[in-house]
Amino acid sequence: MYYNDQTIVYINRDFVKATEAKIDLYSQSLHYGYSVFEGIRSYKTVNGETKIFKPVEHFDRLKQSAIAINMPYHWTTEELINATYELLKRNNLQDAYIRPVVYAPANMTFARNKESYIVIEVWEMQPFLGEKLLRVMTSSFQRPNPKGFRIHAKATGHYVNSILASQEAKDNGYDEALLLDMTDCVAEGPGANVFFEKDGKLFTPAVGNILPGITRATILVICDELEIPVEEKVITTEELKQADAAFFCGTAAEVIGWESLDDIKFPKPWNASVGKIILEAYKSTVIEKSFRLEEVAE
Repeated sequence: MYYNDQTIVYINRDFVKATEAKIDLYSQSLHYGYSVFEGIRSYKTVNGETKIFKPVEHFDRLKQSAIAINMPYHWTTEELINATYELLKRNNLQDAYIRPVVYAPANMTFARNKESYIVIEVWEMQPFLGEKLLRVMTSSFQRPNPKGFRIHAKATGHYVNSILASQEAKDNGYDEALLLDMTDCVAEGPGANVFFEKDGKLFTPAVGNILPGITRATILVICDELEIPVEEKVITTEELKQADAAFFCGTAAEVIGWESLDDIKFPKPWNASVGKIILEAYKSTVIEKSFRLEEVAE
């Protein structure tokens, strides 16, 4: 589903077939989960062009993630953006998901490496969590302690936590998980940030115990442009369960509403919620289509 015999990947400044690309089986990344990545999307705009959404922000974060976990980083943001556009062209893709990964060489010790490698892959992908409202479960797994990890880094090893939480939710008949932080306050989803609505105002967990996503930042800008009040704060699960509506957001998930949390249904119909307005505004933003509140609220 991710590649076929004709798929091209960008690996260490070369374009090669995915079926011919190689990684060292003794890589520190494979053995210890020591690598960093990004999730990026490109879209076909209203003018028919292929545009990567927020490419500078994503590739700058890739660099900062690598630096945060002491991985050597040898590429410029401009270089990687240009390579990604060429990769999309070679794979004949416009609406695509883009996955750059910076990974480590063979090293069975915990010593710092002197080099890193990079691969960029692209494929077609629908919204990661689908498009139906989600039944969400509060996970028994917590978001990692920020004193134990550099959680602002998008490191692959951190996502074992996400996988366990998501699998637990699905095993219990839910669509997705909600992770709390070490103080048992709301953190985020396994791969998405959280917003909820109460009395026409949006709330989202403050930075500190979350990965402050680029989609999250985009929504904060949209709220400012549409004059939708929004507040970043510490949020309890009790407060969240009393919300009118809620949604996840992220590059892979985009914007997706919740039906319920721990079987407590949110009372406001999704189509009448602020989240639905945000969804329509976000869709317009990524394809570079102008919008007004009156239009997206219709």
